[in-house]
Amino acid sequence: MSTSYFGCQSLRFSPAKRLFVSTNFSSRKFRCGPAFASTSDFGKDLSLQMKVEMLLDSMKWDDKGLAVAIAQNVDTGAILMQGFANREAVATTASQRKATFYSRSRSQLWTKGETSNNFINIHDIFIDCDRDSIIYLGKPDGPTCHTGAETCYYTSLDDLMESQQEVNHKLALSTLYSLESTISERKVEIAVPQNGKPSWTRRLLLDNNLLCSKIREEADELCRTLEENEDKSRTASEMADVLYHAMVLLAVKEVEMEDVLQILRQRFSQSGIEEKRNRPPKS
Repeated sequence: MSTSYFGCQSLRFSPAKRLFVSTNFSSRKFRCGPAFASTSDFGKDLSLQMKVEMLLDSMKWDDKGLAVAIAQNVDTGAILMQGFANREAVATTASQRKATFYSRSRSQLWTKGETSNNFINIHDIFIDCDRDSIIYLGKPDGPTCHTGAETCYYTSLDDLMESQQEVNHKLALSTLYSLESTISERKVEIAVPQNGKPSWTRRLLLDNNLLCSKIREEADELCRTLEENEDKSRTASEMADVLYHAMVLLAVKEVEMEDVLQILRQRFSQSGIEEKRNRPPKS
């Protein structure tokens, strides 16, 4: 279905459905290719098909019939890559659920991963308020950049200005993932003799009992902000403490935050009671 968000629009598709979207863009004749919608109700299928067609019609393609297409990780929020897409590329992406672009140099469609097998599996497509750019929201199968980097964005302008030389593979990370990266660095440094100021993260990584006691302590303090009606800033501060200590535990267990967010996303479509009932028994 098509859902409006303050002027931006989403093409949200269910993998269990099929739809037919026109892919004959050289003429206005109606010729169809597969996409998503239920075959059990032709009327609903046709309505959804027409909505997608209308949305593609509303796009402000440039004079070459293209728009900027940005691929974004559905769990981490990381910007994976940027390319260009024409109408057929967007329709193919919606149909095949693989990020597909238009190559300006080769004058043809190309699907990310068709040679490397590092596909970007699409969960949603967003169109901006001006109808001239697109976000492919998806889950990558592996590194997106041809260099082997997780994303194509790993060169920091600030680092270049400070060091006067290119610093490779420093990913553009959000706050949560910057924290995860710092914790991972501290874990690697454990094998190196410590010099200078002692690291609290290092202590936690080396002492499971201390780490678990701190998680329990911080979780209790978070709950007390509710029980004792403390202000919002206190709640935010205690939640930050819980997140930090829990992420150190994840590092000890070699679990990535992305794995946690993926599980949360997978639970969106079912009730908490049903999800708990279906959990496998603890060994």
